[in-house]
Amino acid sequence: MKTFKIAIGSDHAGFKYKEAIKAMLLAEGHTVRDFGTYSAESCDYPDFIRPTAEAVARGEFERGIVLGGSGNGEAIVANKVKGVRCGLCWTEQVAIWNRSHNDGNVLSLGERTVTEPEALKIVKVWLATEFEGGRHIARIKKIE
Repeated sequence: MKTFKIAIGSDHAGFKYKEAIKAMLLAEGHTVRDFGTYSAESCDYPDFIRPTAEAVARGEFERGIVLGGSGNGEAIVANKVKGVRCGLCWTEQVAIWNRSHNDGNVLSLGERTVTEPEALKIVKVWLATEFEGGRHIARIKKIE
């Protein structure tokens, strides 16, 4: 299994899953940097999501994972960063498409939308899926 350098960040509503995902990633040999938040106390998600996405865009990390209650706001913030292709994924199949079709480099998850075991599976599938290239390359260039 390939290992990655992964940036991870969440707000209070994604904190529990962030901690579980971080533990799983470390156990699997990935390098992980946690950009916060560091508790379930209410906070503003852009304060943690933007630095996570910026670190991926700068090339310091190969992949990023952002979490919140729904994952929507987190995906919006991450996608404001040039060079980030963040997808909100709620099933394993959506995660496969995010990687294989969009070469997604940041994954957004909503703690209120999937179970913890589902979130862990989505992360595993997302990390294991390769970009297909081909016809998708021209589409990604249009995004850039």
